[in-house]
Amino acid sequence: MYLTAIIPTYRRPQDLSRCLCALQQQTRAADEVMVVIRDIDTDTWEFIETFDQTSLPLTICKVSVPGQVAALNAALDKAHGDIIAITDDDAMPHSDWLKCIEHHFLNHSYVGGVGGRDWVYEGDKLIDGAKQVVGKVQWFGRMIGEHHLGVGEAREVDILKGANMSYRLCALKNIRFDKRLRGTGAQVHNDLALSLSVRKAGWKLIYDPNVAVNHYPAQRFDEDKRNAFNQIAVINSAHNETLTLLEYLPPLRRLIYLFWAVLVGTRDTYGIVQVLRFFNTEKTLALQKFAASINGRWQGCQTWLESNFNSKTQSKTLSVGDVE
Repeated sequence: MYLTAIIPTYRRPQDLSRCLCALQQQTRAADEVMVVIRDIDTDTWEFIETFDQTSLPLTICKVSVPGQVAALNAALDKAHGDIIAITDDDAMPHSDWLKCIEHHFLNHSYVGGVGGRDWVYEGDKLIDGAKQVVGKVQWFGRMIGEHHLGVGEAREVDILKGANMSYRLCALKNIRFDKRLRGTGAQVHNDLALSLSVRKAGWKLIYDPNVAVNHYPAQRFDEDKRNAFNQIAVINSAHNETLTLLEYLPPLRRLIYLFWAVLVGTRDTYGIVQVLRFFNTEKTLALQKFAASINGRWQGCQTWLESNFNSKTQSKTLSVGDVE
């Protein structure tokens, strides 16, 4: 079984160095390590020139289009592995990361994707906890992440997290990261979209807490600054979530999801209930978050409708062509 590890990176050479050093220490070595670098990222190019490339089976993938979606799709198109293991440049895989990933794929032919726990650090402080339910989409569309707190046995999930996910290449035969997702950097929910696409194709996804990486969330160089409100970032996040779930859910559950999203929402994309919940502390900021969330959801609906219309139009055109 040939195994490719992919690391998209942008302007974080120190984090990338730590990640590559961790891959050097794997008990099951990668057959290919592919680092995806933007053409304008001079800091990372300078680092790669000094890195001992003989210490890993390193391949460099150069991209000119911004964003994780373009970076990861470019890597998938060039990767040779039967298994594609993806992590972030600000993550440090545990020494048995690839060994544990390979174990699941070797023993279960129905498994299309494997992920696990990312032990998140804020500075030197570990965010610790224990959750049994992780990586699920509830029947009405609410997502449960908590990948960084999962404990227990390996189990089936709906969602794998981008910092720690792997897929069979054959499960991705007709699937790529969704180019419709918005954002100039992280493009939030790209991992959600890929996970649900693989699930929809009939494959099983497994979450195993023993498939582990340490995660040191680093600075982002786009509109999404993680813990600070940015209108464009919230609009993009709401758009991407809405588009993805409308693609995945059946018709009745789509309507229920949209009703729930507007009425309740989440801590990241506010609905009416969240506005009432946080208004005393956030005041007008809560209203700004709600407005951005609704705007993003509306745009997500529009993108989904346009895509479906274009798809049906194309299908009709092809059918007419066949008749002629």
